[in-house]
Amino acid sequence: MSLSLFDLKGKRALITGGTHGLGMAMAEGLATAGAELIITGTTPSKMESALDYYKSKGYVASGYLFDVTNEKEAKEHLEIISKEIGDIHILVNNAGIIKRELALTMPVEDFRRVIDVDLVGPFIMSQLVAKQMIERKEGKIINICSMMSELGRNSVSAYAAAKGGLKMLTQNLATEWAKYNIQVNGIGPGYFATSQTAPIRVDGHPFNDFIISRTPAARWGNPEDLAGTAVFLASKASDFVNGQVVYVDGGILATIGKPSNED
Repeated sequence: MSLSLFDLKGKRALITGGTHGLGMAMAEGLATAGAELIITGTTPSKMESALDYYKSKGYVASGYLFDVTNEKEAKEHLEIISKEIGDIHILVNNAGIIKRELALTMPVEDFRRVIDVDLVGPFIMSQLVAKQMIERKEGKIINICSMMSELGRNSVSAYAAAKGGLKMLTQNLATEWAKYNIQVNGIGPGYFATSQTAPIRVDGHPFNDFIISRTPAARWGNPEDLAGTAVFLASKASDFVNGQVVYVDGGILATIGKPSNED
């Protein structure tokens, strides 16, 4: 097998929410494999910081500020991107939010907002970009799902509903678009060491202890742990993989009860 199967030179990858966190880690993985990056976001300061970082690493990267849940805005910006840079070969639907609230007390408008960002946004972006891919008879779409695509958890009903829906959207788009040589797959991250989780990733914190004891790998994921999966699903190496969600979770979903690292 040739490593050229994983080569992304000459490919343009659009990563929504690629200005920070796991989106940034996956974008960097794609850039390392040779892809040109197109980053979307909604916060100017985060965009400026992200582009400075990408360019300091020698990656080719551009940024566009727009809301992926706004169909008109997304369509206009994709037309601009096509004219200024070119069509998209790889789409990573990473932008997402979570609102933690018990189902009994969660405001309906908050529930709708999570569904809008985490599920409707990926549909809008996939629909728009797929039209380009269908013309070329080639494309890769990667939806960032979650372990909540498979499991429920206290106080995340909207997020779980959206991510469960995103898993099924992934399968359905794969079913409809496979005939155009478009592969639509997902990545389901486990619990990762990011700036957001830093306050609880300390010895003695109950949730930190829970994650380490519950994960067969006995650690939090590092953001770069996602890079290889992103490159695989974005490259020719996955040309016959379609409608799948790859869970990068250290083995959490593979076990019930005490994992093997416990006595």
